[in-house]
Amino acid sequence: MTSPRTTTSGTAAGATAGADPIALDVRAYRLRLPGTARPVLAGVDLTVAAGETVALVGESGSGKSLTSRSVLGLLPEGATTEGAVRVNGEDVLTMTPDRLRSLRTGTAAMIFQDPRAAINPMRRLGDFLTEGVRLNGGLTAAAATGRAVEMLEAVGLPATVMDRHPRQVSGGMLQRVMIAAALMGDPAIVLADEPTTALDVTSQAEVVALLGELQERFGTALLFVTHDLGLAAAISDRVAVMYAGRIVETGPAEALFQRPRHPYTAALLASTPRLETPGGRLAAIEGRPPGLRDELTGCPFAPRCPLATFLCTQQEPALLPVEAEPARRAACHHSDRTGEGSADA
Repeated sequence: MTSPRTTTSGTAAGATAGADPIALDVRAYRLRLPGTARPVLAGVDLTVAAGETVALVGESGSGKSLTSRSVLGLLPEGATTEGAVRVNGEDVLTMTPDRLRSLRTGTAAMIFQDPRAAINPMRRLGDFLTEGVRLNGGLTAAAATGRAVEMLEAVGLPATVMDRHPRQVSGGMLQRVMIAAALMGDPAIVLADEPTTALDVTSQAEVVALLGELQERFGTALLFVTHDLGLAAAISDRVAVMYAGRIVETGPAEALFQRPRHPYTAALLASTPRLETPGGRLAAIEGRPPGLRDELTGCPFAPRCPLATFLCTQQEPALLPVEAEPARRAACHHSDRTGEGSADA
């Protein structure tokens, strides 16, 4: 597995004295959809400090993308919410439509999985880059064009890309255009929803390196959604692990990968391919994640957990600080028993 990058901010699950300002603060956030037996997101607590990278990891269906989209107020029809989702101290859930439009073209920005699905194929890339800051950011056409050229140069693309259509550039180039678009409004936080999924391996590496360089240059917070644990280790300062719409573990990337404190995190690490054992059999996580029509009692991971006891089936554990490791939190009744001997995971 790729070695975790050096932690720069040291930010724990909540703000601490002397810590960097909080770009994103999600508190007790619950999201429910019509016709579901339980909330899709059930009490999510998550913070990202200014200039920090937090990787949000978990299986498909765990709630990662819905969490990131909630930051922009991109909620499914009929959704009801509780709690707070604050960007630079302002609650997204109570914003007016006009304020939301300004948020999406300035304070926060999204990089989607598939750029070809996110960009209108009938319009020039220059139109895609400049439309938001012209309509909602108050820039003139000339100023918006100048900003677009500047951002294209920042991602290593020439100004001539402005005159092309999506079909005229490669997937890697188009994802760079998406990154340039995300930076157009000088956002406090960028939400990257598996931005390398649709790319080949070489383009993936280029995009990940570019994101790191741009974040350091512009000081932007980054929430990086991924199911790739190796990528999460390489790019993030902290990692938040999701399961069944909950954050079940958070902590500095290096410490979390060396010794996970939740059985689900340990199981994810055990199922990850390793260079030192090529061709070896991967460990599988038995069972399946709970469906949205499944009622949950106790810990949602208990039916798949090798450490589960009667307590786990009756009482859902809270996300609490891990003993002797105040920068880490785990939602597990047996976090002290989890991860022994995982230093090489």
